[in-house]
Amino acid sequence: MAKDVSKAKSYRRTRAFIDFVLSVALIAACTYIVKGAVDRSEIVDSSAYFDNTDLEKAKLEADKADPSKTVFENISVKTSDVYRGDLILVNEDYEYHGGGEDLVGINEMNERTNRDFFSAVDYDYTIIRQAYEPMAKMIEDFYKKYDNTSLIIYGSYRTTEFQKQLYEDDLANSGDDASTRVALPGHSEHETGYAFDFSETETNDYQGTGDYAWINENSYKYGFVERYKEDKVDITKIQIEPWHFRYVGIPHAYYMVKNNLCLEEYVESVRQYTYGGNTLQFTAEDGVTYEIYYVPVDMNAESAEIPVPAGKKYDISGNNYDGFIVTLYKNGDEYISADSKPDTEKTSENTEEASESTDENAEDTEKTTVAPTL
Repeated sequence: MAKDVSKAKSYRRTRAFIDFVLSVALIAACTYIVKGAVDRSEIVDSSAYFDNTDLEKAKLEADKADPSKTVFENISVKTSDVYRGDLILVNEDYEYHGGGEDLVGINEMNERTNRDFFSAVDYDYTIIRQAYEPMAKMIEDFYKKYDNTSLIIYGSYRTTEFQKQLYEDDLANSGDDASTRVALPGHSEHETGYAFDFSETETNDYQGTGDYAWINENSYKYGFVERYKEDKVDITKIQIEPWHFRYVGIPHAYYMVKNNLCLEEYVESVRQYTYGGNTLQFTAEDGVTYEIYYVPVDMNAESAEIPVPAGKKYDISGNNYDGFIVTLYKNGDEYISADSKPDTEKTSENTEEASESTDENAEDTEKTTVAPTL
């Protein structure tokens, strides 16, 4: 009996010892596992790829939901560029701050492009580069319509020195203290290279009548406006000059003509359309929708920030006194890519169709022999 009791006690001690050892081992094992997990969690970062992928997916979904969404960015331009561009206003009040004009010889360009249906009076007559091709295309379409080769370029780019000579000669001839026929030196559009004067070899007195009426009625389709009209003399301070044309670009010429605005009125009206507010939008005869807005600048600063659509087509022009005019190109509601090419064939077709409505037998109005001088 005593022997059995002794065996039972020995068994319980052994069992307790084994349980203790197993417990210690289990605790040690758990500690090791937990420590390893902690160690691994400290050296394994979250996946940047996973996060970015989710963000990219979200962005793509947002773009799909709004495909017309366009990102605008600010580009920095020199404040002095306010004095450059197709829409600079040069008149009695605003002097031309010129220099470095990109000019091309008219007769030289005619030779390069095999155009023999018009010429400039002298071989050294020049015009700003971007205005040559629209001018030549307009004259070419006129020539094809009327088989008329009598047009000549009587005036184009002038230096300030030459403008001064013309102004002083006019005062000497008229006896007046000021001229309404010749702009002040430094205040003539001819000094910009954007303007030219027509004459013709039949009477040497271009008045924009007869066959030539087609040019005055259709010049806006090529980006030109008849600058000095009779009903705008009080604004321009220059007498009527049906021979004087100014390049401003197709959208602006279209809007000016359709709304009977001279350049002074147009540049001032655009100032009410600003980025972030109401912009000026219209569709011209070339089928393109244009969006236009004005960006004022601090003329005392060295540079200005101009908001434009990233990767889209746009033009920027100074107004020659206090800001920039931005022109955006749209196909319906979507902005046109910067890589797109102009549809010149479509523009030409529209011009030809519109010209059919012009009265080919327009009666000549009374002519006054006035040499183009402004």
